[in-house]
Amino acid sequence: MKKITINATGLCLAISLMSFGPVLGFAEDVVPTSQTEVMLSFAPLVKKASPAVVNIFTKKRVTQSRPTLFDDPFFKRFFGKNFGPQKNREQVQNALGSGVIVDAAGIIVTNYHVVAGADEITVALQDRREFDARLVVKDERTDLAILKIEPEETPFPYLEFTDSDTLEVGDLVIAIGNPFGVGQTVTSGIVSALDRSAGVSNDIQSFIQTDAAINPGNSGGALLTMDGKLAGINSAIFSKSGGSLGIGFAIPSNLVRAVLKNGLATGKVTRPWLGAMGQAVTSDVADGLGLEKPGGVLVNRVHPLSAAHAAGLRVGDVIIAIDSKPVYNLDALIFRISSSELGKPTVLDIYRSGKLTDVTMLLQPAPEQPSKNIITLSGPQPLAGAVVGNLSPAYAIELGMPAFADGVVVTSVNRGSIAERYGLKPRDILLAVNGQKITGVKQAQSVLLSEKDTWEIQIRRKGRTLSFRVSS
Repeated sequence: MKKITINATGLCLAISLMSFGPVLGFAEDVVPTSQTEVMLSFAPLVKKASPAVVNIFTKKRVTQSRPTLFDDPFFKRFFGKNFGPQKNREQVQNALGSGVIVDAAGIIVTNYHVVAGADEITVALQDRREFDARLVVKDERTDLAILKIEPEETPFPYLEFTDSDTLEVGDLVIAIGNPFGVGQTVTSGIVSALDRSAGVSNDIQSFIQTDAAINPGNSGGALLTMDGKLAGINSAIFSKSGGSLGIGFAIPSNLVRAVLKNGLATGKVTRPWLGAMGQAVTSDVADGLGLEKPGGVLVNRVHPLSAAHAAGLRVGDVIIAIDSKPVYNLDALIFRISSSELGKPTVLDIYRSGKLTDVTMLLQPAPEQPSKNIITLSGPQPLAGAVVGNLSPAYAIELGMPAFADGVVVTSVNRGSIAERYGLKPRDILLAVNGQKITGVKQAQSVLLSEKDTWEIQIRRKGRTLSFRVSS
């Protein structure tokens, strides 16, 4: 039996090598000389990093109706469901999670779902100090939130970011958080995979997968590399029981850093927008295009107001890499663009007409053209009471709709209105009235009021085109 001791950042890892010794080229026995070298200990790393990982406690006040005698089905059967006085009570819902201090001034990064809707946010440090925190920036698309606590006389301990693009599958990592509220807990594992889709509702699907134990309450905590830097924010787990099964997901530090920089500078997260749509290049598509192997994104649409169009990207191009970083599918493309900086020159390696080439583009946010011009439709017509606006790429993204959606969108419907009676819903897109295409909110109001007897209305709802006819 042969042993080799590997020293890495103050840690000593003893690995037993049996039949692999000669294969790997170790000619002599190298044995540990002390108990410290025999044992694998993350203690120095944990001691340095854990003060910057915090526990987060939130309170949310909700009003719930309280059952009374009048809720008895016997009374409701004869007097209706609204019979009797309605009694409500206020209830406080508590939740917990974790967070990471990333600046000595008290800037904390956590998951948005940890603090969503909270009326009170309390941050507890490892030394048991507690602070009231305020929500500075929220970004539901990435499930990230930025909190601020006010410093005292001394600066807060904080963690530095590492470049998450340097991570490799098999790297050792440590997760620190507050699982199930038991207190700060440290678990270890490896990077199990990169660029993974976690099956959650985030728009950005390019997670770090790890087998370091992550449980409820770890959300917002730190995933650390062996040099004590922040590789990601623990965000989700795959579990059938609610506990860790060795499949956890963290948001890469490069995306966290981009959201942090952008959000603190402007007060909201405005991320770069490529302005192109496409599909993953499968084996069949690769054969048809003459590519050696599948991978990349085949562009099938380019928005005329986008940075991609200005840079000369065309339909039929295959995006292979961004700033020399490979793009294997659409999720990877979205992640690379979203984690880049606004206004930064970005090089797209593309495959066009059988040749490799590149285009350079200045990343810009999604345009807000045309302007929203939100109005409430009114008058003697079947859509009265619907609040509508003009769709632009920026407004479509804000509403959680595809960025290429255009036309007039319903943002809300007033209760008790005629539009509600006819079943109009938020995010419906008004396509046409009596065969006339609708292009703007003012035109929509004018066309609806110009008809007096019959309206044949066409809308798009979740990709489906629906039509209904209304007669006065």
